[in-house]
Amino acid sequence: MTTPNTSNPFADNGLYHADVVLPVCGDAFQRADAALIEQLQVVSSATASALLHRMGIRQTFIEGPRTMIPGTKVVGSAITLQFMPQREDVASGLQQEHSEKYSALWAVLETVQQGDVLTIQAYGDPYTGCLGEMLVTYFQARGGVGIVVDGFIRDVPKVQQIGLPMWVRGSTPNYASQASLFPWAYNVPIACSRVLVLPGDIILADDDGAVLIPRQVAPQLVKLTLEHEDWETFSRMRIQQGGTLGKYYPLDAEGRQEYEQWRDTPPND
Repeated sequence: MTTPNTSNPFADNGLYHADVVLPVCGDAFQRADAALIEQLQVVSSATASALLHRMGIRQTFIEGPRTMIPGTKVVGSAITLQFMPQREDVASGLQQEHSEKYSALWAVLETVQQGDVLTIQAYGDPYTGCLGEMLVTYFQARGGVGIVVDGFIRDVPKVQQIGLPMWVRGSTPNYASQASLFPWAYNVPIACSRVLVLPGDIILADDDGAVLIPRQVAPQLVKLTLEHEDWETFSRMRIQQGGTLGKYYPLDAEGRQEYEQWRDTPPND
């Protein structure tokens, strides 16, 4: 059973079961340093995914959600929202949208800080409209910079006009609790398209998709990125000059020796 969250300010108006008080609220967490987020702005999702795999962290690509606005990119600390299956004696949408005001969907928005990325577990359910125009507007007004939804949203034309970078699976006319799911918990660990996201982790998303970066390994990722981009610049130059792919991408032993000589040679004045 879920431990009742008696300290939750939403509890007085919540939905009750003998052993459940909703919404469930996670523990306090630490966000990534702003300087680290700034360093990650130059990293692509493709580079992040590849380097994290090299570091031994294999499941980082949040498959399914696609950008709503091509050409946009976002990097920020994750705050999380977890949908769970409805059960009528605990929580459901039978009270229509009014019940959502006392759910994790409203509660998570009150925790938004500047630079946050809202990350939502919704099982890719096409009948659950996780967010709409008004909530996206509120999220952006509080300083949120992007949203990644393993699911669907509604009010798409108006949401697109807001201009907030968002990655979603698609659109639906339904509101959040209209079908089989209910906004259950916030700022708890979630499975976003089978990727474990902890509050305070970093989400990096661009046209290739969204990638999870564990907060504790992000500094190492930045360091590896600088080297990775450096040798890719060298490899691109050599390939454009007619060099062989096998030697220069990725670098073989001979190509790496040549790269290191190039890297260590001061540029001409």
